[in-house]
Amino acid sequence: EHMVPSAVVVLDELPLTANGKLDKRALPAPDYTASVSGGQPRNPREEILCGLFAEVLGLERVGIDDSFFDLGGHSLLATRLVSRIRSVLGAEVSLRELFAAPTVVGAAAAIDAAGERGARPRVLPVSRPDLLPLSFAQRRLWFLNRLESASTSYNVPLVLRLRGEVDAGALGAALGDLVDRHESLRTVFPSPGGEPHQRVLGKPEARALLRFAVTPCARDQVRGTVDTLVGRVFDLAEALPVRADLLRVSDEEAVLVVLLHHIATDGWSEAVLLRDLTEAYSARRAGSAPGWVPLRVQYADYALWQNALLDEAEPGGPVADQLDFWERSLAGAPEVLELQTDRPRPAVASNRGEHLAFSLDADLHGRLAELARARGCTLFMVLQAALAVVLARSGGGVDVPIGTPVAGRDDEALDSLVGFF
Repeated sequence: EHMVPSAVVVLDELPLTANGKLDKRALPAPDYTASVSGGQPRNPREEILCGLFAEVLGLERVGIDDSFFDLGGHSLLATRLVSRIRSVLGAEVSLRELFAAPTVVGAAAAIDAAGERGARPRVLPVSRPDLLPLSFAQRRLWFLNRLESASTSYNVPLVLRLRGEVDAGALGAALGDLVDRHESLRTVFPSPGGEPHQRVLGKPEARALLRFAVTPCARDQVRGTVDTLVGRVFDLAEALPVRADLLRVSDEEAVLVVLLHHIATDGWSEAVLLRDLTEAYSARRAGSAPGWVPLRVQYADYALWQNALLDEAEPGGPVADQLDFWERSLAGAPEVLELQTDRPRPAVASNRGEHLAFSLDADLHGRLAELARARGCTLFMVLQAALAVVLARSGGGVDVPIGTPVAGRDDEALDSLVGFF
């Protein structure tokens, strides 16, 4: 298999070095989106799957034998594809199965192999109990907030420099619209008896609690003021997990600081939040309310769905299976990764870090992408493997724990939701 070419590229002539030899570095990277060579669908289900593959990849068409990853797919798009297959066909294809056979033919075979198993339940609006449970992710953040009540480690700041005149009244109204739309932004977490639950505030109550301040600020004081604003502590039991400040630098320049707690948001949510805020601000500037399409579900619906799906009380159920898997996977993992550092490890974590920026040139990127295709994996997986090797050779040993953020949204009803997934 390793001798079968993954692509055939037609060139007018082969690039040569000064010595007249083949210049491999000058060979162009294959354009996998320019030509789709896979066969035509043979039945209605393959035709639907071809459409779903093309939709997720942003292509006009996909053949039944074309590799999802050769056409530009990666793990996030794979998660979205699995969700679309579940929604449209009512069938379940796992990420493992998609990586093993990343074609329409492979997906169809996985659906056949699943037989009567069918797709798992979708996230839908449901009637709510008096006490709303937290999602598993929220429980983690609530526990850390109670354990380290003065910590700001899970503050999520969005800081935007705005050019031109800013209508503070319209912006404040738009922020209120945003809190109205996404229940996660107007949820508090009381814990009577030590057991937390979600309390979704009504829209008028939430708007009354929403903190939005407009403050003049000299240009040379902006950075220090922003640092102060994003370092504020949230009381999750009583305060909204979002607040905002507008720093007016001049008539034509301002800085908007939107601070959220991670219990109500994640990386994916940032684009959703900014899109909805922009739409609401435009509408309020025009003197109207935003004309959003109503959300299909809210975060509380997801939390109830997750708790029902992963019923902790069910013996031998999904929670037991997952706990068993992770206990085996993490058995023997080092509590501390011993690396050769230039400073001693502090007794108490400061939670301060740095960004080290570097770039990969186009030639190296192309060769890494080709390596990923040859090995049947994604570029992310290649880079993570490289990081593991570097850490291992820097004194980390052979068992190297690496944390990785994941999207966690594998139901398309959640795509337009602000929340912690």
